[in-house]
Amino acid sequence: MRFTKMQAYGNDYVYIDAINQKLPNLSELAKYISDRHFAVGSDGMVLICPSDKADFRMRIFNPDGTEGEMCGNAVRSVGKYVYDHRFTDKTNVTIETLGGIKYLELFCENGIAVNIKANIGAPVFDTKIIPVVTGLNEFIEQPVKVDDITFNITAVSWGNPHCVAFIDDVSSFDVHRYGRQIEYMTSLFPNRTNVTFAQVVNDGYIKIREWERGTGETIGCGTGCCTAVAAGVVTGRCGRHVKVEQIGGILDIEWKENDGNMYMTGVSNTVFEAEIDVSSIPYD
Repeated sequence: MRFTKMQAYGNDYVYIDAINQKLPNLSELAKYISDRHFAVGSDGMVLICPSDKADFRMRIFNPDGTEGEMCGNAVRSVGKYVYDHRFTDKTNVTIETLGGIKYLELFCENGIAVNIKANIGAPVFDTKIIPVVTGLNEFIEQPVKVDDITFNITAVSWGNPHCVAFIDDVSSFDVHRYGRQIEYMTSLFPNRTNVTFAQVVNDGYIKIREWERGTGETIGCGTGCCTAVAAGVVTGRCGRHVKVEQIGGILDIEWKENDGNMYMTGVSNTVFEAEIDVSSIPYD
């Protein structure tokens, strides 16, 4: 089976054409190609599938074999994959995810997508949609005590649950200790949640560390960057156009007033392409 390893701001994903080849048990396949099993250094497995609602459908699986809803960096890199591999010659591409239809604009040079802008839609704070167990219509700056710290947490979603807590300094923060506990607060987040710890440097610059549910701390997360900006805007901490620094690099985020949608812009790179023998994995 052929796969492509691609990188988007530190995230390493394995992309697989699920249109032209039959795949074995997807949960086991996702485990097999993760760091722990095949050592290809993947933060997740992304399948490019046919869609009757958009140009393509994306399915994303965590290294533990669970299926996720949507990841901003992965969505952008799907655009690069389908263009660079000649699945389409369009520079405006729609991608179906469990979090809804996402819209990509590709900037191409010499037949290769070199920069991708993704419109991932409007952020959702409605706790009945996210879902968060609370009687409130919105989950913004809610105090949540974890061990010795009370975090003011805001829940944000684009189909996949995220939350953000603003702290003074992310550089030496114990993301594993607190991120894991917040992820598993199923009394608040029944489906568990991704956790963004954010530090506001100034009105146009934020630093984050991201805890990804089912995976652990991740190098980069496009949706996590958008989560920090959305929460920062609604709580008066930052403007609508912000550079967000994560371990994997800086992503440009804009929450436009005219349409209410979040836009992320940044490069994605193909790291390598190879084949793996998956004959040991049973087919469904």
